[in-house]
Amino acid sequence: MNLAELPIIVIALVFLSAAAVIAIAGTRMTRLADRLADLTGLGEAIFGAVLLGGITSLPGILTSVVTAYQGYAELAISNAVGGIAAQTAFLAVADIFYRRANLEHAAASVQNLMQSALLAALLAMPLIAMTAPAVSIYGVSPVSIALVAFYVFGVRLIAQARSNVFWYPHETAETKIDEPEEAKADSDVDMRTVWAKFGGLAVIVAVAGYAVAQSGIALAESTSLSQSVIGGLFTATATSLPELVISIAAVRRGALTLAVGGIIGGNCFDVLFIALADVAYREGSIYHAMTDQQVFIIALTLLLNAILLLGLLRREKSGIGNIGFESFMVLLLYAGAFLVLSFTG
Repeated sequence: MNLAELPIIVIALVFLSAAAVIAIAGTRMTRLADRLADLTGLGEAIFGAVLLGGITSLPGILTSVVTAYQGYAELAISNAVGGIAAQTAFLAVADIFYRRANLEHAAASVQNLMQSALLAALLAMPLIAMTAPAVSIYGVSPVSIALVAFYVFGVRLIAQARSNVFWYPHETAETKIDEPEEAKADSDVDMRTVWAKFGGLAVIVAVAGYAVAQSGIALAESTSLSQSVIGGLFTATATSLPELVISIAAVRRGALTLAVGGIIGGNCFDVLFIALADVAYREGSIYHAMTDQQVFIIALTLLLNAILLLGLLRREKSGIGNIGFESFMVLLLYAGAFLVLSFTG
């Protein structure tokens, strides 16, 4: 069924319903993720970055891959990178819910700093591909292969940093250290049950993500809004709702490293959406289908990530009310940039 043939109110209801399902499932995944981080011994930073970040990224992956396969290159890229920008803004929102100190101060760790640096490197690669010659291997740009390889290499470095650290953030009274909770008796700890629940929620999130992708395409066809606005703002925000819910819930539970690591590490994983979309896009290299609006969104995302990284390094204890200065700047720039994009797109 072609959703674009339905009334726009029905399309909007499908979009909002799928977004609500993503938000509810994401909320329930938070407690399970925090528990699994302790049970597996991976720690909140790595579990949040790789497993939780990957699972909550399923809606975004499906949206970018499906739209790219159907020939909507601008929508696919805008969704991928717009989701990273939205999730960085969500971390600033989560900062409001932590009252003891600024989130950047309390959750500073070598893993989170390394993940921010990795994200900046990964975001630069699509810009390089866009301006490089249009070389492809079976329709896939070598940069897409390099993106995946560089991501795997970066994650390995971050994992090694947990057990072999040569740099430590200065601990203060407000610093929240990632310390595993003591495991209960074996009879009370059934890892298979926890994994099963986590996997079930992942399937629900994936199905809802597909619905968001299809309704997003229908909205682009049924309205005067550009693919960049639909992808960078609407589908990116909807498919990123698990990250918003999880980051706020994790902060309220005191799992600060999970909140920050899940967002930044998930953002690194989300750059791979572009590589997957490049494989699905059959009209050539997807990087050479990018427009100035996609470059604008990538540049915005690099700027937001740089501000967050500066906040993690500066570690200001107090800011504007319950929010740090860096988080305030992230929200201000995010809102302003998409207002500009909406009126010019």
